[in-house]
Parts: sequence; structure tokens; C-alpha cells
Amino acid sequence: MKLSNIGRNDPCPCGSGKKYKNCCLGKQKDSSSPKGAEQIFTDLRQVLHEHDFASLEEVQAFAGDFMRQKNQAALDDFQGLSPEQMRQMLDFSFSSPQFVSFPDPLNEVPSAPVLTLFSLLVKAMGKDGLKATAKGNLPRNFCQETALAFWGDEVYRERTQIGGFNKEEDFIDLNTTRLVAERAGLVRKFRAKFILSKTCRSLLDTHGMAGIYPRLLKTYVREFNWGYMDRFPEITFIQHAFLFTLFLLTKFGDDWRPNVFYEDKFLQAFPKVLDEVKPNPFDIPEKTIRSCYTWRTLVHFVGFFGLATVEPESKNPFEHKFQIRKLPLLQETVRFRF
Repeated sequence: MKLSNIGRNDPCPCGSGKKYKNCCLGKQKDSSSPKGAEQIFTDLRQVLHEHDFASLEEVQAFAGDFMRQKNQAALDDFQGLSPEQMRQMLDFSFSSPQFVSFPDPLNEVPSAPVLTLFSLLVKAMGKDGLKATAKGNLPRNFCQETALAFWGDEVYRERTQIGGFNKEEDFIDLNTTRLVAERAGLVRKFRAKFILSKTCRSLLDTHGMAGIYPRLLKTYVREFNWGYMDRFPEITFIQHAFLFTLFLLTKFGDDWRPNVFYEDKFLQAFPKVLDEVKPNPFDIPEKTIRSCYTWRTLVHFVGFFGLATVEPESKNPFEHKFQIRKLPLLQETVRFRF
């Protein structure tokens, strides 16, 4: 039996249980498939055409063995990961203990900007809570005092030359920390005040910030919209692929590397993400993707959570050039098994 003899409504020879027309027949048209996956299905169709089979069952068995071998083979585009590992990374980030684990609590109290801000929130709320504004935000005086404590005098003066902090949203890092803490069930509003939840107090009493950090991180990558902090297009896949970036940092982060290095690796693995951005008169899709990836993943994620040092190459905010090197907290936070 040749592959050409398989009808569109016959069971797919790959063994998925789907009809051929809804499975491998249409793979070459699937714009969301990574380049490596497209090549695998191209190879499968070719070898099936080159063989004679006595039955459809024999075709399915052959295709099943072929796909298992391909899915377990390392790909250069995936930096040595197999398609099977990449699928686990993307779709089962927190439920693949055979591949990756996230210690909870951590062995030591971590140091990270997000925890510095959360600690200041905890201190301000204390036992009595922190009064919210009429709009339900953190009070302006607290935001100003927190910014000064967080940045120090010199940086605070630089960042407030044009305008100060008139509302919580003007201090986006603090605003993000508060929103993530609420989503994580650590902070809540009660009678017009921000208060610590029972869960938060229990974690602090038992594990301190070593128990708080994993909860903030998981909430940030699973529930918080990374696009909230910028004006880029939605491009949700950048957030969905957060674990691949942590894998890249684990593998290459011992040395200082420019942000373009990680942008290149991301686009090499997922070239189809370019299809998520429509061309416009100002930027080509690749430039938009690169800038969005750097800000959302490197600056606002791995830098904010203390997983890597992200140093700007100049004080010009429009240059978007950084040097990145991983920090010890990365290995404490995520552990890959190969």
C-alpha cells in the first residue's frame, strides 16, 4: 500500500486516531508548527512514498516508529532539545517532573527586585493593612517612598526629573508586584485596605520569602499578562515560551551575552512567531518581535525576578541594547534534567 492510496477520511498513518485529512495531510499548511516539526512531517511523507506496505496497519506501525524516533532526536534549532522535550516545555511547564522541576520552597531566601518590592509592601501593610485610594490603588505617598527606597537617591532623581509619581501606575514595577501578589492570593483588599492574606502570613511564618518567591513566579508566568507593561502587539507566544528562555540562560548564561544572542535563539526555534505581527509603516515584524522579546522576557521577567543580571549598554532608553548573564538564583528556581 502506497501513501497515495490512503484516503482523506482514512485513519492517519501516524497513529494519532484522527482522520488523515485532519492530521498529517494538513501539517504542511499549519502556520503554527515550528520549522523543525514541518521538516519531520515532510520526511515522513517522503519515506512513506518510498515503501510498499501490505496493509494500513503496517503503514501506521511504520509511521509510529518513525515519529517516535524523530520526536526523541535532538534538533539544532531547539538547541539540543528534542521535539518531545520542547512540547513538554511549552505545554506542561510545571507538570513534567521528569524533565524540569521548580523547588518550592527555595533552599535560601532569594534576592530579586520583585521580592524587594513585595517586602516593602509587607512592611507597609503590617498587621493593620495599608489604606487604598478611592480608585483602589496604593497611596501616592507610599509609592513615592517605595521608589526612593528601591532605587536610591540618584536614580530616583533621574527618573522623576520630568514628572513624579502621582499614582500607582506611574511606578510600573510596584504596580506589577501588587497585581501579581493579589493574583497569587498573597494580598487582598478588605474594608478599603490592602492586607496580607492568611496564606501569605502562613508562608512567611513557615518559609519566609523563600516560600513567597515561587508563588509569585508561577503566578507571573501563568496568570499575569506580560503585555500589560508595554505597548507591543499581543504576541502571547513569547510568554508561553518562558521556560525555553530559562533553558537558554541555563545553557549559555555563564558568560555575558547581548540580548540579540537570545533573540536569535528564540527566532531560530520559533520562526513562525513572526506571523503573529502584521507589517506596519514603522517596523518590520522581526524588529517588533525582537524588541518585544527582550523587554518582556529578559528585562521584565528574568531581570525583575533576579534570574539574570540585565545591564543596559547605555542610558539612552531607545537603544534597547543589553548584556545578560545568569545569576545563581536561576539554578535554585528551575532545575532541568537531561
